[in-house]
Amino acid sequence: MTRKYFGTDGIRGHVGEGVITPDFMLRLGYAAGKVLGAKGHAGGHSRILIGKDTRVSGYMFEAALQAGLINAGVDVGLLGPMPTPAIAYLTRTFHAQAGIVISASHNPYQDNGIKFFSADGSKLPDQVERDIEAALDLPMETAEDLGKAWRIDDAVGRYIEFCKASTPWRYDLEGLKIVLDCANGATYHIAPKVFRELGAEVHAIGVQPDGHNINLDCGSTKPQQLQKVVVEKGADLGIAFDGDGDRVMFVDKDGTLIDGDQLLFLIAIHRQQYLGGCNGVVGTQMSNYGFELALRDRKIPFARAKVGDRYVLELMHSNGWTLGGESSGHIVCTDATTTGDGIISALQVLRAVSDFGEPLHQLSQRMQMLPQHMINVRLGSRDGVLEDDRVTAAVAEAEAKLADSGRVLLRPSGTEPLIRVMVEGKDSALVEQLAGDIAQVVEQVGNR
Repeated sequence: MTRKYFGTDGIRGHVGEGVITPDFMLRLGYAAGKVLGAKGHAGGHSRILIGKDTRVSGYMFEAALQAGLINAGVDVGLLGPMPTPAIAYLTRTFHAQAGIVISASHNPYQDNGIKFFSADGSKLPDQVERDIEAALDLPMETAEDLGKAWRIDDAVGRYIEFCKASTPWRYDLEGLKIVLDCANGATYHIAPKVFRELGAEVHAIGVQPDGHNINLDCGSTKPQQLQKVVVEKGADLGIAFDGDGDRVMFVDKDGTLIDGDQLLFLIAIHRQQYLGGCNGVVGTQMSNYGFELALRDRKIPFARAKVGDRYVLELMHSNGWTLGGESSGHIVCTDATTTGDGIISALQVLRAVSDFGEPLHQLSQRMQMLPQHMINVRLGSRDGVLEDDRVTAAVAEAEAKLADSGRVLLRPSGTEPLIRVMVEGKDSALVEQLAGDIAQVVEQVGNR
C-alpha cells in the first residue's frame, strides 16, 4: 500500500529525517513531473514553477526537485525566495501546470516542507496527490526530451504590483507610520516595498535572512520584538508576517497584539458597512467565542471548520463565502486571491482602519475577546476517551454553568497522544476552573 505523504498542509518534517531528504525530493520531482506533466501543453513541455522561503535547506531541495522534474521532461521556472501566496499567484499568471513551494512556514530553520498549488492557484485535489504518491514508486527513466530550467527575474515586481492592485485605485497609506516584521523570511524583500510604494513610512525588521534565522525570535509567532519597536518608534501600528508570508498579525500603537480573529472581524464589518455587505465568515474550532458573538450581534453569518486552511477554504467554497481564516492570522479573501496571503490581508485591514477613520487600537475594541483557557492532557491511550460517559457528563456540566456565555471544546492532537481541553467564557476564573475540572476527568479516563 502506498504510504501517505501529503498532510493537510503539504509534506513537512525535520530536514534529513523521515521523508525530507534530497533523495526523496528528487523522486518527488520526478513523480510530480510524470503526473502533472501529463496535463501540459499539447506539442510542448509542461511548465512547473518552484519557489522557496529563506531557510538554507531550500537550495538543496530546490536543486533536487528541479532535477527530478527536468528528468521527467518538464520545464521549470525558478522563482527564488518568494512568499507562498506569491507562488500561487504566479502559477496562474504563467499558465503553469503547478507551483511548488519549499517552506516550513512558521517552523524553525531546521524544518522544511513542500506544498503544491494547482494551475488555478489552489491546493491540489486529493486524487492528484494520491496519483503523485503512487508515482513515487516508479523507476526513474530519463525522458527522451528533457525539460529545461529558467530563472524568472521579474517575479518580485509582478507580485508587488498584484498586492497593490488588491486595493482601490488611488488608495494610499500617506501619513501612516508602520513597523514591519518580515520574520527573516520570504516577505523580506517584498513587503517593505509594497507598503512604501503605497505611501507609508516604513521601518522594517526581520529583513536580514541568513538561512538560519527565519522565524527566530521574530515574525507573527514571536511578536515581542515588534511590540517593543512599535512603541519605541512611536508608530501607528506594526505588522508581522510568518516565514512564508501567508500569516499576519498586527500590533497597535500601544504594543497590544491584534490576532487573526480580531483582524477577520475588522475586515468583515468593513465589508458590511462599506463594500455592500458580508455574506458570511468561516473560522475554526479554535476561533474565539467573542468573535462569534460579535458577528452574531451584527447579523453576519459564521461557521466553524476544522483547524487547517484547507478545511477553512472547503467550507468557504461550500457556503459561497469569500472570507475566512484562523486565529493564527492565516486569513483568506478569495475575492482578492486564491489562498491565505499575509500582505493582501494586511492591506484589507488597513482599508478598514482608513475608511472607519479610527486608529487600530480604538477600532479593535469593537470586538470583545473572551477569556480562553486550554490544557493539554497527555494520555496513555485516547481510544474511547471522548465518548466515555464520565467525560461527556463533565462537558455537559461545564456547558450548563457557562449557559450562553461560553463554550467547551475537546480536540485530539493530530500529532501527539494528547487531548486539548479548551473552555471559553466571560468569567476568566470560571473558565480556568471548568477547564481544570474537565481535564482531570479526561486524565482519569485516559490513564485508567
